[in-house]
Amino acid sequence: MAEEYPLSAPTSDEKTMSALAHGLPIVCGFIGPLIIFLLKKDESQFVAENSKEALNFQITLFIAYIVAGILCAILIGLFLLAVIWVCSLIFSIMGAVKGSEGKIYRYPFNIRLIK
Repeated sequence: MAEEYPLSAPTSDEKTMSALAHGLPIVCGFIGPLIIFLLKKDESQFVAENSKEALNFQITLFIAYIVAGILCAILIGLFLLAVIWVCSLIFSIMGAVKGSEGKIYRYPFNIRLIK
C-alpha cells in the first residue's frame, strides 16, 4: 500500500509533516490532516499527497462510524464500532511509519473524495 515517492527525495521536515498527518488523527480526528493539508499543499507535493490521503481516510471513518452508530439499534453496531476503531488505529500508525520513511501511504479502505 505504500509507494516510493517518484520525484526528489522528501526532506526531513516533509517526512515529519507526513508522519504527523497520519498520526495526529489518533488524538484529534480529521483536524490534524486538514490543517497540514491546507498549510502545506502548495509547498510540498509529498506532504500534500500524504495529508490528503489521511484526510480522506478520516472522512471514510466518519461515514463508517455513522453507519455503525445506526446499526447499534440491532447490537451489531457495537461490534462494528470496536472494529472500526482498531482498524483506524492500526492503519494510522502504519501511515505515520511510512510517511516518516519517505513513502506515500495508501489506505486499503478509503473513499477518495478529495482529489
